[in-house]
Amino acid sequence: MGRVSGRSCIVTGAAQGIGRAIGESLLDEGADVCFADINAERLGDVVEANATRAANTGAKITHYPVDVANREQVRAMIDHTVSVFGKLDVKFNNAGVNRPMNFLDVTEANWKFIMDINGLGVLIGMQEAARQMIAQGHGGKIINTASVASRQGYDNVAPYCASKWAVVSLTQSGARDLAKHAITVTGFAPGVVATEMWDQVDQDLMAIGASERPGQAMEEFSTDILKGRVATPDDITGTTTFLASKDSDYMTGQIIMIDGGMTLV
Repeated sequence: MGRVSGRSCIVTGAAQGIGRAIGESLLDEGADVCFADINAERLGDVVEANATRAANTGAKITHYPVDVANREQVRAMIDHTVSVFGKLDVKFNNAGVNRPMNFLDVTEANWKFIMDINGLGVLIGMQEAARQMIAQGHGGKIINTASVASRQGYDNVAPYCASKWAVVSLTQSGARDLAKHAITVTGFAPGVVATEMWDQVDQDLMAIGASERPGQAMEEFSTDILKGRVATPDDITGTTTFLASKDSDYMTGQIIMIDGGMTLV
């Protein structure tokens, strides 16, 4: 029996990177998992690749294409998950985007694109998951993905930093409001993680003149990591599975830093 055996979970942003790793780790410990992402084609490939992993633990697996900033789509995703698994126990609001721009060049469109997904998407995901959990009557867990950028502002990614500070605030606000329903709200804050998202950020930073060569941005962001290396998605999942398990039942309103000692707060 794994730490999350029998639990029904949704993970957004699960077609790649940290989200995919979260979902796979949950499957390894017996949870039923809905992999959700706006990229439907890649999402299908991920679920197909994990069919054997799910079978090995007796877990169920499904997927659902979703724009997390669209409330009707989020409701449909939750309804689909409940129809397949019978309930919703854990909701990971992990989907997120970044589009670097130099501070003085940030536009309203850039701000709205990032905040709609990283901020509004988390709010909607929390609200709709909570409504389902309240209706079920036995509580649940909501887990949000923050970032080291929720503790420190950076000049070339100001809207992203603002959006992740918003995640921290939403986590605290949700924890205060939903405790009476036996719903805990927590989050985790990765530092520099080698994922497809970072590959794109690296290209974007070169395009705006913030770095000169591939890999430079990651190297510079990583100089203060006490562990001496960037993270992989697998460095994150021990904590995320803990947050989804009963072992974290007395924790709410907290953000766990998983940044290798990049920030000490």
